[in-house]
Amino acid sequence: MPEPMPEPLLSVLMPALNEERTISQVLDAVLASPVDLEVVLVDDGSTDRTWELMEARAQADPRVHAHRHRSNQGKGAAIRTALGHARGRVVLIQDADLEYDPSEYPRLLEPIESGRASVVYGSRAFSSHTAFSYWYVLGNRLVTLATNVIYNCYLSDMETGYKVMPREVALSLDLRARGFELEPEITAKLLRSGHRIYEVPISYAARSRDEGKKLTAMDGVRALRTLARYRRWSPSG
Repeated sequence: MPEPMPEPLLSVLMPALNEERTISQVLDAVLASPVDLEVVLVDDGSTDRTWELMEARAQADPRVHAHRHRSNQGKGAAIRTALGHARGRVVLIQDADLEYDPSEYPRLLEPIESGRASVVYGSRAFSSHTAFSYWYVLGNRLVTLATNVIYNCYLSDMETGYKVMPREVALSLDLRARGFELEPEITAKLLRSGHRIYEVPISYAARSRDEGKKLTAMDGVRALRTLARYRRWSPSG
């Protein structure tokens, strides 16, 4: 029998829904990173060629592992599936589009590897970025402000897609969200568990609604509800 592959430093958790246009490019960028990593792909019920492309990449590269939801269950459910298959000491969520740049992984991992932080967020507030919608930016700022008020913290970008932490920390959060309310759930539970979140500036290239942007105003409302719901949550359940 072949020997099992050694545990990588990083597990990149990548959910995808109908991302055939970008997923190959994103995977190329992730696998080009100098970090010792694996990629855990989860197709969340795509109706295009996303799953076909995932399977092909998993067959071609032993660092890539592909899993599939037969029907759409939401980003949160896809992340839980990916987390259940992850083997790395640290996990990072990577969307299957071109908004976030995998070349910044070393910058995100450095505070954890040096022992300066246990949880790192990539903040879009301090570095170069593009945004197509004033209302999207304003909504993100309002949700982040609510997080700071409710949890007495100071974050610049709660909704960032780059959330990096040890796998055991991620598993301890007992995540329940099915959709985009996953972001505030992760943040609320981390803060309630006593973790101090270290922010690192990252670049960001927003895509438009026509290009596949899926967030809506209702996701902002759900985020606020989620923040309020988990205010009394404790790690012991």
